[in-house]
Amino acid sequence: MSESSQVIFATAIFLITYAVIVTEKIHRTVVALVGASLMALTKILGLEQIVEAIDFNTIGLLVGMMIIVGITKQTGIFEYLAIKAAKSSRGEPIKIIAALSLITAILSAFLDNVTTVLLIVPVTFAIARQLELNPLPFLISEIIASNIGGTATLIGDPPNIMIGSATGLGFMDFVFNLTPVIIVIYILTIFFIQIIYRRQLVARPELKDNIMEINEKDEIKDQKLLNKCLIVLFLTVLGFVLHQYVHLESSVIALSGASLLLLVTMSDPEHALYAVEWPVIFFFVGLFVVVGALEKVGVIEAMAKWSLDVTGGIMVPTAMLILWLSAIASAFVDNIPFVATMIPLIQDMGRLGGIADLNLLWWSLSLGACLGGNGTAIGASANVVVLGIAEKEGLHISFVNYMKIAFPLMLTSIVVSTGYLLLWYLFHSMSMLATLGIAVVLAILSKLIFKMLNK
Repeated sequence: MSESSQVIFATAIFLITYAVIVTEKIHRTVVALVGASLMALTKILGLEQIVEAIDFNTIGLLVGMMIIVGITKQTGIFEYLAIKAAKSSRGEPIKIIAALSLITAILSAFLDNVTTVLLIVPVTFAIARQLELNPLPFLISEIIASNIGGTATLIGDPPNIMIGSATGLGFMDFVFNLTPVIIVIYILTIFFIQIIYRRQLVARPELKDNIMEINEKDEIKDQKLLNKCLIVLFLTVLGFVLHQYVHLESSVIALSGASLLLLVTMSDPEHALYAVEWPVIFFFVGLFVVVGALEKVGVIEAMAKWSLDVTGGIMVPTAMLILWLSAIASAFVDNIPFVATMIPLIQDMGRLGGIADLNLLWWSLSLGACLGGNGTAIGASANVVVLGIAEKEGLHISFVNYMKIAFPLMLTSIVVSTGYLLLWYLFHSMSMLATLGIAVVLAILSKLIFKMLNK
């Protein structure tokens, strides 16, 4: 097959694969694997090139964390935390929303978003029933909080895992550079949700008392297992914090943590591996191959050249283009294939434009792709899962009704991200003293917003 034919075939296979994934008529894993198979059958990629295209660091990190979460959730600790948060709010619906959303955001920073909402949402329905309230405000806030929290760390959301693996950016790089703006976005988002639903979030005093009577300790099913899980989780997170300094891949840390937990708990490996979402893993595998073919035939490089022509190769306009394009695109299509396409594109943009430090572009991609998923009901996997659970509980949340609330909140988060990235770029061009001064001002503003939230 000639080079021009390879370009045409690779592009056609990619576009058809992407289009079918968006329609959701066929399971996305099947579509990605078929696309990868076509790339191999047409000899666009050979076997060695297919192996090279697959990012095994991302695969290993996902598998390791899924095993750890799968064993830990057997202890009931997540349900315990949700009930504890509700009781600490003294049964006040507005405060319960903030508390449950905070738990969701924190857990999503360290665990898979889908796993987090699967654990929190059933408890949320139980609390809403106790208070005789519509669970809709609680569910929307938890969906948005899961995607916001997942943006804060390397392991919180698949796009970040992919970016970290491709760039060598470590766990603490994501924490230091993204967590500050994520905190501000979280506070503003919950503040606006509480304003929107304030009139609906009123419960009778006797119903609030019912919440206080729930014993959260009853949710802990195995204290010995919980102790072991917490120790291994602590060691794993510590490993993520240190991995870039000891020159170990994040996948090595996650798989080592999973292996240690299997050893100390003497869990049945077959049962533990059921916790791994294999369709997700093979979706990644197929996707890496499809995008790798585009890169091999030169389509990614051509797109990079076009992007540089549009922005003139200037760093800030390029970053803003990536941020907003990622956000809008990720609201309507799965952010995983989008990010898989953008990573080599940004790398080629850096190479062609002679840009040595691409960090501003990586943070733009991360914020846009992760936060953009909040925009619509299909923007992220957690959204689809929560709305599916709600449907089973008899609560139908339409695409339009969800979008009316979530899309403006998503745009608000991207506006905040825009300001933050401009400040971030400014920080790296200024003295440390000036940077510290602005950081203090931002901290004071965040504290004031938090006080307003709790009034």
